[in-house]
Amino acid sequence: MEEKIYKVMGGSGAMCIAVGVVTLVVGLVCGILMIIGGSKLLAGKSKILF
Repeated sequence: MEEKIYKVMGGSGAMCIAVGVVTLVVGLVCGILMIIGGSKLLAGKSKILF
C-alpha cells in the first residue's frame, strides 16, 4: 500500500514540475509577443490618418 502511494506521489510531482515548466515557457513567449506587438503599434501610431 505504501509503495503504491509513493509511486503516485512521485508521478504527481513529476507532472506538476512538467506543467510548471510548460506554463513558464508559454507565459514568457506570450509576454514577449505582447511587448513586440505593443511596440509596433506605438511605432506606427504616427502613420494613422483620421
